[in-house]
Amino acid sequence: MTRGADEAPVRTKALVALAFAGAIAIAWVGASGRVPTYILPSPADIGQATLRFFGSARQLAHLGATLSHISLAIAIGFVLGALLALAAHYAAWSAPAIHRRLSPFLNAFSGIGWTLLAVIWFGVSSVTVVFSITVVLLPFAIINLREGLLALDRELIEMGRSFGRERLRNFVFIVLPALLPFGAATLRIMFGVAWKVALTAELFGGSRGLGYMINIARQDYDTATIFTVILFIIFAVYLADRAVFAPLERYTSRHFGRAGAK
Repeated sequence: MTRGADEAPVRTKALVALAFAGAIAIAWVGASGRVPTYILPSPADIGQATLRFFGSARQLAHLGATLSHISLAIAIGFVLGALLALAAHYAAWSAPAIHRRLSPFLNAFSGIGWTLLAVIWFGVSSVTVVFSITVVLLPFAIINLREGLLALDRELIEMGRSFGRERLRNFVFIVLPALLPFGAATLRIMFGVAWKVALTAELFGGSRGLGYMINIARQDYDTATIFTVILFIIFAVYLADRAVFAPLERYTSRHFGRAGAK
């Protein structure tokens, strides 16, 4: 009885979500038949644009450029954020500058602002895009990894020191495993945010990428291509989150989460 009672709300939520999606689809088809295509393309138009997108080497090159921008920015942002969080943790004198000055400043400054500054500094280039994404992602890494360092089990670390004096060995075998759940959660957040920032950065400061594609499509009133890119990003981020980052976060939390508990 309990299992059936638990499954009923789940089925209800699934039916409600399906009904909502169906209503949106019906409204979309009805509205697209009443307005010009450049305002709201029909699902058929977007289907054709999707086929053109994946059948065009030039457009796939733009997709590859966006993926490279995001991957590089996440890698740089995560590594820099980890180094800053570790510096603030192990060199206490640097903590006020990192956590009370740098991190709040980066967290408050908008992605568009960084993009416009980067265009002045680096011109319209991939460097501008990667830089803009990185500085937006950096505070996420600093803040999340700081929480992981604060959550370390002090007694476990002290016990490790009592069995050996090698700080590097204790860091590799005690601290790093305890930080893995926080690292996985940080990457999950950074991946979702990076896509949002990447489009803006490529729109204003990039010469290639999906954001650049949207800018060209806007100028040509090619709304179907804009919808195609948007829908692709939604599905790509959702699938990556469910198939990669969520399982990774669950795995690290299950196997290493207890090591970092206070």
